[in-house]
Amino acid sequence: MGLTHIIDRRLNGKNKSAVNRERFLRRYREHIKKAVADAVQKRSITDIDRGESVSIPSKDIAEPVFRHGRGGKREYVNPGNKEYVTGDELAKPDGGGGGGAGQGKASNSGEGIDEFVFQISQDEFLDFMFEDLELPNLVKKQLKDTTAYKYVRAGYSSHGTPAKINIVRSLRGAYARRMALTGKTRERLKLLEKRLAELESEPEIKDPAFSQAEMIRGIKDEIEYLKKRIHKIPWIDDFDLKFNLHVKQPVPSTSAVMFCLMDVSGSMSQMHKDIAKRFFILLYLFLKRNYQRIDVVFIRHHTSAKEVDEEEFFYSRETGGTIVSSALKMMKEVMDARYPANEWNIYAAQASDGDNWNDDSPVCSQLLRDQILPFVQYFSYIEITPHEHQMLWHEYEKILNEHGDTFAMQHIVDAGDIYPVFRKLFQRKAA
Repeated sequence: MGLTHIIDRRLNGKNKSAVNRERFLRRYREHIKKAVADAVQKRSITDIDRGESVSIPSKDIAEPVFRHGRGGKREYVNPGNKEYVTGDELAKPDGGGGGGAGQGKASNSGEGIDEFVFQISQDEFLDFMFEDLELPNLVKKQLKDTTAYKYVRAGYSSHGTPAKINIVRSLRGAYARRMALTGKTRERLKLLEKRLAELESEPEIKDPAFSQAEMIRGIKDEIEYLKKRIHKIPWIDDFDLKFNLHVKQPVPSTSAVMFCLMDVSGSMSQMHKDIAKRFFILLYLFLKRNYQRIDVVFIRHHTSAKEVDEEEFFYSRETGGTIVSSALKMMKEVMDARYPANEWNIYAAQASDGDNWNDDSPVCSQLLRDQILPFVQYFSYIEITPHEHQMLWHEYEKILNEHGDTFAMQHIVDAGDIYPVFRKLFQRKAA
């Protein structure tokens, strides 16, 4: 009896419920999106990237089925009981609402409501959260990066410049060619040399029909001919030459840097800083879904700017005036020193309450327009204040009119505006 081999050619063979789960998520997308939106309103940004439990009413997951009806006349016998006899009337169940629909939630219509509860993963939660958002200028940068190349080894070639000749490979090929062309000749030469040695070591035989001297002379002539034939094979030929082959490959840009700029002067309270922190974390999560590596640079400023760590960035206390241009100048210095635009995707977010020296606001506008925006993918400015806009906002509005594809600005009043403002900054543009 032969063996039977069973081959599973189904997709997701090791995770057979994956396809069903994807189909389920597509079918109940509206329920899940609503649950995700509710979770975003309730959670803090620090735990925004964990999963979520989603409840779906059972009436929405009911599947249509086909059944055979009870058509025609049928006779059947039911089992007996000890309480009722023929002709007895059965009382209605207590509660007046019928049998109900199960042990689910109560409702004012007298009907039970069962709910189906399931858990979506962290990745699925973020997928729904960022579903209709996009990373600005991501495609543009990928096309731009094709102008930056690196040379990589791609084997060997028979043509090339003398500087790229591979000596070892060429000599090996020449030796192999000579051995292949002279193999049989060398074997014949060895046999003749062996036969010559045997004849010369043997005593001369006096036989008129056999001349040992003539045989030795004939063998020597053939040996000489074979040696000349071998020496005629060129030691190295043109087609033996091998050159190192290098090809240009575009350098893929899988790294991004996020600059966080924040005003920490006396006018920025801890409430302002907490709102800014939540916005920065949300931006970090969004970038993380598009890049393998993300560097974060924290630059705080009052009258002067300083690159700090996250702890000092959000929780240190400072007093004094505000000169926003100091942060922009430091960002430009860090970009030039560590993050060249041809190797990094650069994003920046600036948070401020709008307070700035009036003479400094035009300087900020010029720095952004001439030295920063030409090298970044996206620069977003959020102004956290319940008051009227000041000079800095009006200067940035001029930039928005000129560079709307790489620059965006929004106004935040309280923590409830963070996510709506984030969606406005990164909403998907119509094709």
